[in-house]
Amino acid sequence: MNIALPLEHEEKGLIKACVRRERWAQKVLYETYYSKMMGVCLRYANDEEEALDILHEGFIKVFRHISKYQPGTSLSAWIRRIMVNTSIDYYRKNTRRRTEDIEQAYDLSSNDADAISQCSEQEILAAIQELTPAYRAVFNLYVIEGYAHREIADMLDITESTSRSNLVKARLKLKDILSARM
Repeated sequence: MNIALPLEHEEKGLIKACVRRERWAQKVLYETYYSKMMGVCLRYANDEEEALDILHEGFIKVFRHISKYQPGTSLSAWIRRIMVNTSIDYYRKNTRRRTEDIEQAYDLSSNDADAISQCSEQEILAAIQELTPAYRAVFNLYVIEGYAHREIADMLDITESTSRSNLVKARLKLKDILSARM
């Protein structure tokens, strides 16, 4: 079924149709944001299959709560926030709590050259997926999403020092993984 909407009303009409649970509109929204949101989910997942699970769960939430979307704000940012939160929920559900001492993390820091700057996007994504779920979640939330350690600690139900420790260890592990590939 092909539906044509005027360009200036396209997003508004699409959202209204999604609120009415019209399948064509849900399909258009899904196809429009699939690749961008899959990229978000891949950063949090162990592999592509897990990322797809997170993505689908995220889109279920998008469709369930589309009526809460505020017109005039970025639809892409709203969907992205849902995907990040879904990824965090997935992490919480599938990980055991680990606490690490921040003092150990300070001993692990290094001033060597940045291995990440010499790698492709695919190599970096593959390396991030090799991190443990705890390290991967903290790395993504801090480095990619820009959250503070206090916010990460609240989201993941860990201490701030654990968040800092996991970030340092994640960076070192990424450096080792990427250096080994060079």
